[in-house]
Amino acid sequence: MRVRALLFIVAFAALMPPVSRAQDLGPAPGERVGAGVPSAAGMPELLQEVGLDQKLNAQVPLNLTFKDESGRTVKLGDYFGKRPVILTLNYFECPMLCTEVLNGLTGALSTLNFSIGKDFDVVTVSFDPRDTPERASAKKANYVRRYRRDGAAQGWHFLTGNEPEISVLTRAVGFRYAYNKVVGQYAHASGIMVVTPEGRLSRYFYGIEYGPRDLKLALMESADHKIGSAVDQLLLACFHYDPSSGKYSLAVMRVVRAGGVATLLVIGGAVVMLRRRERRGPLPSDRAR
Repeated sequence: MRVRALLFIVAFAALMPPVSRAQDLGPAPGERVGAGVPSAAGMPELLQEVGLDQKLNAQVPLNLTFKDESGRTVKLGDYFGKRPVILTLNYFECPMLCTEVLNGLTGALSTLNFSIGKDFDVVTVSFDPRDTPERASAKKANYVRRYRRDGAAQGWHFLTGNEPEISVLTRAVGFRYAYNKVVGQYAHASGIMVVTPEGRLSRYFYGIEYGPRDLKLALMESADHKIGSAVDQLLLACFHYDPSSGKYSLAVMRVVRAGGVATLLVIGGAVVMLRRRERRGPLPSDRAR
């Protein structure tokens, strides 16, 4: 954890321009938030523009067009309609943070009994208009190989696009980022989103490590409870999503109520059995005594 935290700090530090030079923010298609208002900790203006704002239940613009890893023109909506989708925004030449996000996601998904291409899909969109289908293809090959399950190539899609489409998508999902022309890299947030089959933002997860249980519950909710076993459904009933932390926590009152119902059912069943026994009279063994 310390190593990952250090990598995160170094990634942001690398994006900070030298103190002696005036800041040149370059193209920043994301929304500018708080520009010119220094934080209490003196955060650089560039980093004040970076963030991931939750827009739960907002509609993802499915009519946007991109290029897939083979260079074919596709609509974002081509990947929706059947299953929930995990949406990630990463650029393919990112020196550190994007790779950590995709590595963390792959590690978490590898432990689930749900599979990419069968129970859900993953759509990774580059927010760097300089990225190409060739880069997307290489990135896809790497992560399909890491995931090691059949069907991943058909269910995990890597897309590139032009700045207008990228800007519309990032604004719609609340992904704010900025370009530092001095170092030629983007400052951006780390996180992923779970989207319903209809294209509505369902859940946000922050950071570079994602709890398998949290992802599983989010996928089940986004699929309208259509995937998962009876045990999974019971698990889902006992947890609730906390938007502030991006995690699922145990809903104590739900557990207490479920326990109370179970207790009543057991007591009720015992009473019914005793009454039936009384109506039938004593057993032959009891009469012999």
